[in-house]
Amino acid sequence: MNTIFQINSDELDNRFIESIKALFKSKKIIISVSEDIDETSYLLQSDNNARRLFDALDDVRQNKNLITVNSIDELETLVDNAKNSSN
Repeated sequence: MNTIFQINSDELDNRFIESIKALFKSKKIIISVSEDIDETSYLLQSDNNARRLFDALDDVRQNKNLITVNSIDELETLVDNAKNSSN
């Protein structure tokens, strides 16, 4: 079972820990802690990245430079090609 908890650090207390222990009774678990960030703000921090994102949005709105994928195989090929061209 996978469960994601999103909680303010000020709200962490023994009740929270006890609820996790009850939910995963006698099971080995992994706890990963990360700061919740606003992905949009993060992506817009770089001027180059922001310009690329807004250009892509304009393309979608204008229905241009779109890629149509008809199968998973075709999608995988596109991904492989993109990876190879970036190397």
